[in-house]
Amino acid sequence: MKFSRKVKLSLLAAAAIVAATAAIKISAANAGETDNSADTAATTEKPSQRNRSGAGRVIYQDDFTNAAEQTVNGVVSVKSYATPRQSRMSSADGYFNDPLLEFFFGSPRRQPQQPRQPQQEEAQPRQIGLGSGVIISRDGYIVTNNHVIEQAEKLEVTLNDNRNFPATVIGADPMTDLALIKIEAADLHVIPMGNSEDLHVGEWVLAVGNPFGFTSTVTTGIVSAKARNISTTTQSPSRGNIESYIQTDAAVNSGNSGGALVNLDGELVGINAAIYSNTGTYAGCSFAIPTSIVQKVVSDLKQFGTVQRAFLGITFIELSPELIEEKGIKGANAGIYVNDVTDRSAAKEAGLQQGDIIIAINGLQTLSTAQMQEAITKFSPGDKVTITYVRDGKQQRCSATLRNNQGNTSVTRADNPSSLGAELTALEPDRLRSLGLSSGVSVGTLGDGRFKDAGMKDNFIIVSINRNRVSTPEQVESIYSSIRKSSDPEKVMFISGIYPNGRQAYYAVDLTD
Repeated sequence: MKFSRKVKLSLLAAAAIVAATAAIKISAANAGETDNSADTAATTEKPSQRNRSGAGRVIYQDDFTNAAEQTVNGVVSVKSYATPRQSRMSSADGYFNDPLLEFFFGSPRRQPQQPRQPQQEEAQPRQIGLGSGVIISRDGYIVTNNHVIEQAEKLEVTLNDNRNFPATVIGADPMTDLALIKIEAADLHVIPMGNSEDLHVGEWVLAVGNPFGFTSTVTTGIVSAKARNISTTTQSPSRGNIESYIQTDAAVNSGNSGGALVNLDGELVGINAAIYSNTGTYAGCSFAIPTSIVQKVVSDLKQFGTVQRAFLGITFIELSPELIEEKGIKGANAGIYVNDVTDRSAAKEAGLQQGDIIIAINGLQTLSTAQMQEAITKFSPGDKVTITYVRDGKQQRCSATLRNNQGNTSVTRADNPSSLGAELTALEPDRLRSLGLSSGVSVGTLGDGRFKDAGMKDNFIIVSINRNRVSTPEQVESIYSSIRKSSDPEKVMFISGIYPNGRQAYYAVDLTD
């Protein structure tokens, strides 16, 4: 009897489905015969508008195909190249195997070496990375991830129509993992910039990029979460970077970095940057940098060459149930707990105190580290913001003028190799032979700059930097730029070389601000 009852229920369910299908067909036919205005209205609305129109939400196949067609030509492949460098200096050059150890602990005595002939062939650059990029202007500006172009000596961009262009780096920001590069081209296809703040959890999105080198790959998914901080969520060590990602379940893999995350209107809402996986391949969690951050960073890089980063001047932690109980906090269940307020900072001037709980900036919630970082990242030094906070169980507001990391509101300019204060020149083969070197770069007459500050003198010849041989000024500048762009807080050039009189010398050149 139980089996018979289940069969009947199944048959009833099937009959109901058939009846419903027939009713839908009849309704559609009648609608088609009587009035096409509803269809016309649906096709003129944007997909995002249709998706939020209430109970009768409809997703059309064309929404996906149109969004894909509008965006694939605006996503490029970015290949990075670098020259393989010898990690140790040859004993035939009269130097030591580890310049860093020699710098700090001195050097053993060695017998004079015979002059060595310079190498006949220079090492050629080879590909070290592959990623994606998004065209944001018709004249060739492209946004990508910093980790795609980091340490590259040469960049090659391939458009969807297979045209290749060399690219130059306009600027990079390791803190947000964004970079702006440019190719010399015109009338390029641009993906329009959307507003990531308008995204809803559960909304459809498309990821466009070049996973594993498969060009123009489009995958789909939904927005799984917003303002996601990977380090906080996974309890993994933070690299000190700004993390406020859009989390999606669109398939993203190696090669997608720097690619586009778009909504069904074909608008850019994020730059794909990371995945979370135990295997290194897609496992259901992909992360994109929202355009609310991208727009500010790209604008600053284009205008100034570096990001005009604003600081409030506090140290903080997220409010937790344990902290609420420990401190006896009332009036807030979530927010940013102020641990300390820096002297002569925007927060100090605004009157914020230790123990305050910040819950909003300019009306936008700051209930997590990611939300706090994203909120501040949108602003520049000199911008005024309204801070909503809780103190002694009562909600209060104050105004603050944000500052830069120097404690003022002046514009920060991009650092460049000229700050070294050197007139770098490559040495001629005869000069190298006379010194018993296979490579080297002369600093010439030094002006004010980092080299002179480190104690270096005129005409010093750089042989290696951080264990990398150098033979051209371009290589010195490339290493300098790589160190400056790195996320390592200790930015130092460990330089070994020789003076024209044969005296060996070692210098540690500090590149931090």
